[in-house]
Amino acid sequence: MTVAALADRATDLSERADGPSLIAMWGEDDPNLEFCLGTREYDWHHHLRGQLFCVESGLVHVRTEQGSWLLPPNRAGWIPSHEPHKVSISGAMSGWTVLISPQASQDLPHQPCVIGISELMNALVRRAVSWSFQESLPVEQERMIAVLLDEIRRAPHEPLHLRMPTDRRLLRIANAILAQPDDTRTLQAWAAWGGLSPSTLSRIFQLETGNSFAQWRQQARLTHALEMLANGMSVASIADSLGYATPSNFIAMFRRCFGYSPGHYFSKRRDS
Repeated sequence: MTVAALADRATDLSERADGPSLIAMWGEDDPNLEFCLGTREYDWHHHLRGQLFCVESGLVHVRTEQGSWLLPPNRAGWIPSHEPHKVSISGAMSGWTVLISPQASQDLPHQPCVIGISELMNALVRRAVSWSFQESLPVEQERMIAVLLDEIRRAPHEPLHLRMPTDRRLLRIANAILAQPDDTRTLQAWAAWGGLSPSTLSRIFQLETGNSFAQWRQQARLTHALEMLANGMSVASIADSLGYATPSNFIAMFRRCFGYSPGHYFSKRRDS
């Protein structure tokens, strides 16, 4: 089934202005489901309803006009109402998505983000999946939705955002780094390649991404590392492909950023 056809099938629910304030769906690698997982890509699109989604395996890469977000297992990705985005799914076999009406999501984040999920949040979503085809909800279910919305608001945000610069020269450099993350050229060499001075590159990169050039490049490498881990590559192979001198150097960097070794990151529990 084509991306366009899959997007059309999900439109009925994601574009509903009426009906329940929250609609939850279970997803698997099955083209007959509205929330279809597996390994696939959804081109640029947006929804009337805000979307919260979580996978139990694999990795989801969400791209927006402001940058990109990574969604490993047992974290939830939030896309606000009307936010244009593009989605790549790698090896996700099961998970869930929640569609929240614009009115109900007013107090939720106004920018895309990745949040940690609690056992309570996960349990409430799974309960709500059984309500998907109800046109209206009884009072007790509405109370559960209110608790679920509180859990989403209170959830911790995870540092899985790679903000892209907007300056055309810096964007060219950023895209080149993403295409070849093992490139070890210095800031000075990249500045010469991009046609600007090192000081200008450093200043504008900090201004437009909130990170230094070195920090941004490290985050870009982490993006690739998580995708490769999700696809089953060994730590040694990933370290080599990203230009690290040894696997231990890569492991140390990964642990500093996420608090877990690469081998344990994807098994991190929901309630951690």
